[in-house]
Amino acid sequence: MPHKDITILGESILPGESKTIKMEIARLHTMTKLKIPIIVERSKIDGPVVLFSAGLHGDEINGTEIVRQIIVRKINKPKRGTIICIPVVNIFGFVNKTREFPDGRDLNRVFPGTKLGSLASRFAYHVVKEIIPHIDYCIDFHAGGASRFNAPQIRIVPNNPELKGLSDIFNAPFTLSSKNIPGSFRSACMKLGVKILLFEGGKSLDLNDDITQEGVHGAKRVLQHLGMLGIRKNARTPDAPSIYIETSTWIRARHSGLFQNKAHAGKFVEKGDVIALITDPFGKFEQKVKAPNSGYIINSNDAPIVYQGDAIFHISLRVAQ
Repeated sequence: MPHKDITILGESILPGESKTIKMEIARLHTMTKLKIPIIVERSKIDGPVVLFSAGLHGDEINGTEIVRQIIVRKINKPKRGTIICIPVVNIFGFVNKTREFPDGRDLNRVFPGTKLGSLASRFAYHVVKEIIPHIDYCIDFHAGGASRFNAPQIRIVPNNPELKGLSDIFNAPFTLSSKNIPGSFRSACMKLGVKILLFEGGKSLDLNDDITQEGVHGAKRVLQHLGMLGIRKNARTPDAPSIYIETSTWIRARHSGLFQNKAHAGKFVEKGDVIALITDPFGKFEQKVKAPNSGYIINSNDAPIVYQGDAIFHISLRVAQ
C-alpha cells in the first residue's frame, strides 16, 4: 500500500523524514512574527498518523510540558506511521499567559473557523484545513482554569465503543463521559473522522510532575497499542484500571471568604465529610462545606479566596461498574 501524502502549509513530509514546519497566521501589533512549530516525524514504514497537541488555551502550560517531554524523550519518533506534535497551539495566549486569543475569543469555541473571520476563527480555519485532514488519532492536552486543579482524566463522548477502548489503553486515573462542546477542537476533529482523546490534568499557569507523567505514560501506551512506539521505549503498566465517571456535579460556594480546601483532586469522600472551610477575615463566621454525596473529587479549587457562587469542587455522582 502506498504511503499517504502529508503536505502541511505547502511543505511535504516524505516517509523517513523529520521536519519542523513554522505556521504563521498573523503577527503581533508590533509586527513581531509569531510562528507555531509543527514538529513532524515520519517513519519509513507506513502506519497511522497521531497528533499530540497542547496549549489551545495559552495559560494551560502543563499540557505543553507533556508534549515537550514526548519530544525530548524521542517518544515522537515512531516505529511506523507519523507523529505530529504541536506543543503550543495558541502561541498568542502563551506569550501573554492568558487563555484567550488577542481578539478576546476562546480558540476552543470557534472551530471550524472561517477564512475571513476573527483572528481566532482564521487560525482555527487553517488548523482544520491544513492539519486535521492528515490525522487518524489525536490526544489533546488541557489543564483546569481559574485556579481549579483537575485530577488527571480522559474525557470522551458517551456511547462510543472505539473511544472507550482507546481510553482504556491510555488508562488515566479517571475517565469522564463528556459531550462535545459546539465549536471545540474535539468536535471539529470528530466531524472529520479523527479519533480524539481529551486529557485534563493540573491547573492553568502551573507545572505538576505527577500530571506530566500521567500524560506521557498514557501517550506511550496508546502508541504501543498502535505499534508505533520506538525500540526500548516500552510503556509503563498502570497501577489500576481507570475509574469511569458517568455523571458528575459542581459544588459551589454559598458564601464569599477565605477558602481552605481539605479534599484535593483525586480523593474519594463520603457524604457529609467536611471538604472545605470558608471563613471571613475578621473571625465572625466559619462555614463548613460538606460533601453532598459520596464520590471522587475530580476538580478542586486551589484559590485562597472565593466568592459566593464560585465552583469549588467537581464531584462524581455515578461511577460505571
